[in-house]
Amino acid sequence: MLEINNTESVLGSAAAKRILVLDGAMGTMIQSLNLTEADFRGERFADWPSDLRGNNDLLNLTQPEHLKQIHLTYLRAGADIVESNTFSSTSIAQADYGMEALAYELNFEGARIAKAACAEVTAETPDRPRFVAGAIGPTNRSASISPDVNNPGFRNVTFDDLVAAYGEAAGGLIDGGADLILVETIFDTLNAKAAIVALNNVFDKKGGHLPVMISGTITDRSGRTLSGQTPTAFWYSVRHAQPLSIGLNCALGAEEMRAHIDEISRVADTLTCAYPNAGLPNEFGAYDESPEVMSEMLGEFARSGLVNIVGGCCGTTPDHISAIAAAVDGVPPRIVPEETPRLRLSGLEPFEVV
Repeated sequence: MLEINNTESVLGSAAAKRILVLDGAMGTMIQSLNLTEADFRGERFADWPSDLRGNNDLLNLTQPEHLKQIHLTYLRAGADIVESNTFSSTSIAQADYGMEALAYELNFEGARIAKAACAEVTAETPDRPRFVAGAIGPTNRSASISPDVNNPGFRNVTFDDLVAAYGEAAGGLIDGGADLILVETIFDTLNAKAAIVALNNVFDKKGGHLPVMISGTITDRSGRTLSGQTPTAFWYSVRHAQPLSIGLNCALGAEEMRAHIDEISRVADTLTCAYPNAGLPNEFGAYDESPEVMSEMLGEFARSGLVNIVGGCCGTTPDHISAIAAAVDGVPPRIVPEETPRLRLSGLEPFEVV
């Protein structure tokens, strides 16, 4: 049985007093380690038949101390919440490496490592507990979009496939000690709906509930997800999950994300979360936005009353998180609006019956 913890009330109480800080990019920090193929393999996977370098989640099993140190660095930079290194730890995503059978273990170990780092830093500052967000990425398949431009009706994954994969991942995260679940970088809302179903199934099975954060991604300046929804339509589509927070991450820098976070902040009757990239990628795929520039923009988000949780995605480092934490320190958090009960529906656009 999953013990129903008080994470939601503790986080909710903290979020009512101050803007909470999420960590930065795990992938950016892993790249800075310059690990070799042998480092990724470790002893256990020395004879694996395919290349493993780049499978960052495998490091949960082969280089756990490196990952713990990254978590510790982010926590000491000012993060209240750190994400487990499990963005690609579903059986669907791990199929690229032939490692589908490791999905549960990757999630369990990813949560366990992050939990150990949080426990260490919380012991140093017991008046400020730290939390593990069990990260669940979108997978590399879409339930709404055909991968074959010549066959729009074709799908390479089913809704039930996604539910099963997300459920296995969530089970590992919960058993490993995650305090909440973060369904992130959502480009296809139908994938997110499968994740919500999976989480509810796992919660029912374990006899308890963890808070859930949901974060979509606007893929370009059109202001829509890849599956075509506006921010408000996306919110209406997942509102039934009653998440702890709704927000956006990845794809855009803070400047490009601002209008979309502003839209969500006006319609969502829950906490809002923004963790953009460190600007847009340059011609080499790197991110050039400095901690000073990025923190000033997220500080403006805070001063404008748009956010309750802030952090960083691709290209962000502990220096970015430290600057962001300083920029929002002392700024009152967004006041969650009370929504009048109405029929609210969504396709690509929102529809409200007034």
